[in-house]
Amino acid sequence: MKDTYRHKGLRKNLVEEVHTKGIDDQRVLEAIMRVPRHLFMDTSFVQYAYKDQAFPIGCGQTISQPYTVAYQTQLLDLRRHDKVLEVGTGSGYQAAILVEMGAKVYTVERQRELFIKAQSFLPSIGYKANFFYGDGYEGLESYAPFDRILVTAGATEVPEKLKVQLKTGGIMVVPLGDSNSQVMTRIEKKGEDEYIETEHGRFVFVPLLKGKSM
Repeated sequence: MKDTYRHKGLRKNLVEEVHTKGIDDQRVLEAIMRVPRHLFMDTSFVQYAYKDQAFPIGCGQTISQPYTVAYQTQLLDLRRHDKVLEVGTGSGYQAAILVEMGAKVYTVERQRELFIKAQSFLPSIGYKANFFYGDGYEGLESYAPFDRILVTAGATEVPEKLKVQLKTGGIMVVPLGDSNSQVMTRIEKKGEDEYIETEHGRFVFVPLLKGKSM
């Protein structure tokens, strides 16, 4: 499948829609404009690729709504060359957005099928990241600390191991709550055991589960 002028026109409309909903970080909007979302979706959903909606990608997971991706990314306050841990690779779309913005991305996926697919697919369309099959609750201790940590599934609590792996001065964005809805939470690490948490609205994510799934 190719990225055509039609797809680019649809992306432009999507960017305008996301912008009207409150996303004003120009770097985030430019990344959404450049990443071909239709390539990340099952062929049966391709016609919906540039609607601001989430869609299934298999294994009980979804490709997030573009607004949600943009919102989380904007809260990260990303800088070029930031070392970012993403918990929940999924389709790889969010990872591509982060790479497009100049981040060095380490992404963890617990679903083996999704891990294999993303690890193969993203480099094939020009996005280089570091892929890991594992338990997102554990993070990647051997690669820590991270400038930014982004959790793309709903957690009942902040994983303590992720807090430890966040660099002092770093930012973590994680949806916190039960299976029905979560509060988007931004955590700034001010010192070894000093964190500032702020809340940024309600969202609905698939749950963050422990362990690895075959």
